[in-house]
Amino acid sequence: MLKSQGELSRRSGYAAPVMDHKAFVCSVPANVLADLSRTEDAAGLRHLAMHLGLILALGLYVASGAPFWWLALLPLGIAICFLFTLQHEATHKTPFATPWLNEWAGRLAGVPILQPFEWFRYFHLSHHKHTNDPARDPELIAGAKPETWASYVMHVSGLPFWWAMTRRILANASGAAPGAYSPERARRRLAREARWMLLAYALAAVSLLFTPLLFWVWILPCLLGQPFLRLYLLAEHGRCAFVANMLQNTRTTYTNRLVRFLTWNMPYHVEHHTLPQVPFHKLPELHDRMQGWHQVTSDGYIAFTRDYAASMQIRDQAAHE
Repeated sequence: MLKSQGELSRRSGYAAPVMDHKAFVCSVPANVLADLSRTEDAAGLRHLAMHLGLILALGLYVASGAPFWWLALLPLGIAICFLFTLQHEATHKTPFATPWLNEWAGRLAGVPILQPFEWFRYFHLSHHKHTNDPARDPELIAGAKPETWASYVMHVSGLPFWWAMTRRILANASGAAPGAYSPERARRRLAREARWMLLAYALAAVSLLFTPLLFWVWILPCLLGQPFLRLYLLAEHGRCAFVANMLQNTRTTYTNRLVRFLTWNMPYHVEHHTLPQVPFHKLPELHDRMQGWHQVTSDGYIAFTRDYAASMQIRDQAAHE
């Protein structure tokens, strides 16, 4: 049976003819684009309630000391760390139609993962503007994708992330120059946000003098869950071309419903970079419309990780020849 180009691309690795993401955008009728780009509160609030409900349920299970409570530490940490994807969506003002919901969702999501929202918004929008440009993409400037096993293990551990965010919060709180991605006019906002975050962390530290609760339901789970976020994020652009074409510099990863839920549908990443104004709940529809346009995909995160590891092995062998 004949398959569409999109089906062939997904299942057999067949790549569609080289096309630019701008050509796809131009091919979408204006009324369809308007419908895809329409945000709404209901979808975002439902998803947020389920995500927070999962965190609350797992946190209560750990805190209760119920049988095998320690088995909930890892899924709790993954659920907390993947609040990153909510914050990511909030930078685009797409989870909700109400502006203040986007703002506060982004700010509050950043507290447990040590990522200041005001700073990340500028960082991330610069990433969209210069995706996979080694000279200008802040994600690549901040740290190139790992090329050796030692750098890979360190990257996946999440330790460089925690260290970088600690330094960033302290720098912002001190009123230091905001850096290349943030305008000078944002300095006061960045400082104010960072100081509120430091106050929250100080109160959390004080609480540890009286009870270890936050260690068990927040700190330890986040340390355990962060590697899974690092592995997930590596698939978005890792081993993609250093070109301006979003169909080539970004990857869509086919995965299961649970992963799509935790990531707010961001495995549809080619779709997101092609039309970043499309809210998370419309990305599956956009994905269907892009069938035949995908050029970089993976059949799951295990498959991507295996391929990435194989590429490092090949490069390591080449370096020793």
